[in-house]
Amino acid sequence: MRALQLIEDRKLETVEVAPPPAPGLGEVTLRIKAVALNHIDVWGWRGMAFAKRKLPLTIGAEASGEVEAVGPGVSNLLPGQLVAIYGARTCGLCRHCREGRDNLCEHVSGVHGFHLDGFAQEKINLPARLLVPAPPGVDAIGAAVTPVTYGTVEHMLFDNARLEPGETILVHAGGSGIGTAAIQLAKKMGCTVITTVGSADKMAKAEALGADHVINYREDRFEGVVRKLTKKKGVDVVFEHVGADTWAGSMLSLKRGGRLVTCGSTSGVSTQMNLMQLFQQQLKIFGSFGCRMENMANAMQKMAAGLVSPVIDTEVDFAGIGEALKRMESRDVFGKIVLRVG
Repeated sequence: MRALQLIEDRKLETVEVAPPPAPGLGEVTLRIKAVALNHIDVWGWRGMAFAKRKLPLTIGAEASGEVEAVGPGVSNLLPGQLVAIYGARTCGLCRHCREGRDNLCEHVSGVHGFHLDGFAQEKINLPARLLVPAPPGVDAIGAAVTPVTYGTVEHMLFDNARLEPGETILVHAGGSGIGTAAIQLAKKMGCTVITTVGSADKMAKAEALGADHVINYREDRFEGVVRKLTKKKGVDVVFEHVGADTWAGSMLSLKRGGRLVTCGSTSGVSTQMNLMQLFQQQLKIFGSFGCRMENMANAMQKMAAGLVSPVIDTEVDFAGIGEALKRMESRDVFGKIVLRVG
């Protein structure tokens, strides 16, 4: 069967690998349907793996699959069922896993496609406990963008920032996959959404997606526009995932007692912070990584109900993956790039 593997930094090849054996205890065999690309794929492609890994490595951290066979002890999944795949190999045994806080697993083995072989292959065996069934009305692409994209945003906005109807939120990089998801989820619950993008074309697309105010950060200092829009009060929540380039402006954009939630640092991992501003304004900062499997289930229920709809920039096949990663690296995308596998 085919697998898409990173041979060396910035070199991907489609290779033939042995198909998986019959599923073992608690496992299922999945036929992968679609893989959604993320910046974590770009980091791995560049060689920015923050843990030991062995090359060649099958890429892909976010995917959907169809159950082909179930192993002994699996009773909650059936052949033919579409599922979203949790992207980290958690232990399932520690206190956090047992309590449903999967992204705090004490013995996680790594992230698929980054530390462990990923999902850009035609078939794979996985523990059934890491699979979330897609409800009727959610297709393979919707399920594929659930584990990292919509799951991450659900966890950021609702578990951590505790976003409430009627609040105002600043969403950075509204053209990114998680940015488009955050705009939709916040808008559907009755929030005022301000977002930043880097081009006139993306401004129009963000407005069409439901953003109330769109700022071209290449032309205006976003924090100044935010203060003006909010009559110098600031926003209740900042959805941050850019990092060093936007951090100071994000802090200035918050109202007194506001909350900043962050899951990324694509522009740099280190920054400086005004501690007096932090405590005098009584700001709250939340670090957020990944999601709980319940977040994935909630996101797909919202898709099935028509409340949100994945924004897809492009669909590619194995041959188009190199160009897709280059486009992501240059930020020349709006929404998600999806690799069709099966």
